[in-house]
Amino acid sequence: MSLRILKIAIGTELDVVGARQRAREIAVLCGFAMQDQVRIATSVSELARNVFNYAHGGKVEFSIEDAGGVQALQIRIDDQGPGIADLELVLSGRYQSPTGMGLGILGARRLMDRCDISTAPASGTHIVLQKRFASDAPRMTARMVGDMCAHLNALAPDSMLGEVQQQNQELLGTLDELKARQEELLQLTRELEENNRAVKMLYAELDEKAEHLRRADQTKSRFLSNMSHEFRTPLSSIRALAKLLLARADGELSDEQEKQVNYILQGTVAMNEMVDDLLDLAKIEAGKVDVRAERFLVADMFSTLRGLMRPLLHGPDLALIFLEPAALALHSDQGKLSQILRNFISNAIKYTERGEITVRATVLPEQGMMHFSVADTGLGIAKADQTFIFEEFSQIENRLQTRVKGTGLGLPLCRKLADLLGGAVGVDSVPGAGSVFWVSIPLTCAQEGGAAPVSP
Repeated sequence: MSLRILKIAIGTELDVVGARQRAREIAVLCGFAMQDQVRIATSVSELARNVFNYAHGGKVEFSIEDAGGVQALQIRIDDQGPGIADLELVLSGRYQSPTGMGLGILGARRLMDRCDISTAPASGTHIVLQKRFASDAPRMTARMVGDMCAHLNALAPDSMLGEVQQQNQELLGTLDELKARQEELLQLTRELEENNRAVKMLYAELDEKAEHLRRADQTKSRFLSNMSHEFRTPLSSIRALAKLLLARADGELSDEQEKQVNYILQGTVAMNEMVDDLLDLAKIEAGKVDVRAERFLVADMFSTLRGLMRPLLHGPDLALIFLEPAALALHSDQGKLSQILRNFISNAIKYTERGEITVRATVLPEQGMMHFSVADTGLGIAKADQTFIFEEFSQIENRLQTRVKGTGLGLPLCRKLADLLGGAVGVDSVPGAGSVFWVSIPLTCAQEGGAAPVSP
């Protein structure tokens, strides 16, 4: 639906001024905000001046258009001039005109919601501008448009001086708005500078703390290494003396004496395992562990592990099963991979009272990895604790705590060894249904010789 408001002929310079006046008045009567009033008046003024300068005459029509329930003020500007020869170049913003024609068209396109231009040498130029009404604006009816036309006819056109004064007021208002925005930008710039200084101070503080943590970590690694070496000598002596006593080197022992000496021997063995784990962790963190990669058969490694781990089973109710792969070969550090699997199997034996422990290997050709898993039918681990167990000196309380002793170093050591081999470790577990500890490493180890330090 279209509701016609006003038509203005453009033939003189005063008509251009009059078109601007009427555009502003219509915008006011339509309820547009002050900023949109200036945009509409400026767009009409620029294009009406083009009509006067280049076509030497034309017309401007104002109407209310309704499309799909959305109303808009439409301004149609027509002339029968020579047309615009380089319209595409003008619209691209690359046209250089000494008279400024292109600037007026580009300005109108930016200021209005819609700007359609058609031009041809024989039929002149036709431009349609639209500015949509606000969503909460009242709908314009034919009666309201009729009242608007009557009001416009009753208004006497202002003089050119009056229009210049109005434009000056609009410019002053725009300058005030620009000044306010400039002050806001300056304030924002000051705030950003303050934030930047604060961030720099924070980074400096973080760097200082990071350096402090690095020094503390190096000190910890040196302490663990030195402590582990210092502990080994007295432990070896205690273990040797306990074995001599049990071998009756100094005579017979009573049953109670033999039991107490066995306790001493078991304690030294457990302590020695902890010292070995501490020393391995310290070496890895210090970058003093070499990766010695070689080609070996997984079946051979499983055979060795079977011989080492089966004597540790604590009764006939628990079975250790190795699902041997057929001729699977791997190029990696067999010793470090065996150490990871020994830790997994040892933990499974400790926390599984009955059932079975199954060790298997699977090739993942798409990823270039080999996946090893140790599945048990033991206590299981809660989801919240599954990350926690790979932290140093961390243990989970359970009903077997009094019977099973540990240091909380085995699984962190497995994680670091897997990192060293270019792989990863993890666990899948449900409380009461057992656990599956796994390690995945590349089929071909890329690292040889000295190892880089591994972050704790």
